[in-house]
Amino acid sequence: MHKVIFDTDPGVDDAMALLFLERHPDIDLIGITTAFGNASIETTTRNAQYLKQQWNMSAPIAKGSAAQFDPSRVAHAFPAHIHGDDGLGNIGVPDVVDVALDPRPAHQLIIDTVKANPGEVTLVAVGRMTNLANALKAAPEIAGLVREVVIMGGAVDVPGNVTPAAEANIHGDPEAADYIMIAPWKVVVVGLDVTLKTTMSRTELGELAKSGGEAVQLLDRLSQFYIDFYDDKVADSMVVHDTCACVYVVARDLFTTRAGAVRVMTTGIGEGKTIQKPAGQRFGPSDWDGKPDQLVCVDVQADAVMKLVKETLARR
Repeated sequence: MHKVIFDTDPGVDDAMALLFLERHPDIDLIGITTAFGNASIETTTRNAQYLKQQWNMSAPIAKGSAAQFDPSRVAHAFPAHIHGDDGLGNIGVPDVVDVALDPRPAHQLIIDTVKANPGEVTLVAVGRMTNLANALKAAPEIAGLVREVVIMGGAVDVPGNVTPAAEANIHGDPEAADYIMIAPWKVVVVGLDVTLKTTMSRTELGELAKSGGEAVQLLDRLSQFYIDFYDDKVADSMVVHDTCACVYVVARDLFTTRAGAVRVMTTGIGEGKTIQKPAGQRFGPSDWDGKPDQLVCVDVQADAVMKLVKETLARR
């Protein structure tokens, strides 16, 4: 059983990932922490509350930071054209959702939960890495207590999706991303190199809604706006970025990984670029020295991943 804290910015693909985590029999979802990114922190937190309410979930929700790891950095605009004005495909989420939040800020929930479960907690982060960086800065000792950090973010051997260099989650808080990459814990980067290969069609999702009950019917409804956005990229389908990272937790054999230190550019035209130094390769004295090797996913058995996703979402 994998104990998971899900750091998320719902977000349409976040919603599918959340339902996957809730329904997979080998995952114990013990916490949800909210990040800004697909929408403001107020909106993503409200969306997490709404999904918890609609899907009768038990995991506590803690609200994350509204500012980047470097508070002087100016935030990028939220992508309402992708996820809708309400962050969930313009389905009309209520302005207020009567679901209690954990009183702790997100980074403190992460710290407390990891310390209470040493060596057992996997952090799955599918938005900006701000909450993870804040937790690590406040309690550096958790790096030795976390089982693994799995992130959806980065574009190592392929172009980015917000600039030619950068993927959105990394670009949104590059200082936070670099901070967690060089920390002495195990990080797995599930980025555009593999997630762009994992897609679900409108028809497939509609068929799942027939067997998966009201939960998948809601997922189907909130995904339509997102599928429309992707229409010129993957015909009548959506890319399941965040769910792909969740699949890694339970089916890592479906992914090909490469080891090596990872850094993130924080300035210039390459801001947000995720770079990996191949393990064992030397370049002379540099800022790469002494940094831990992390894993970057470079290929994926996409059909097998999507088969597992559909089987899991269809569970009641």
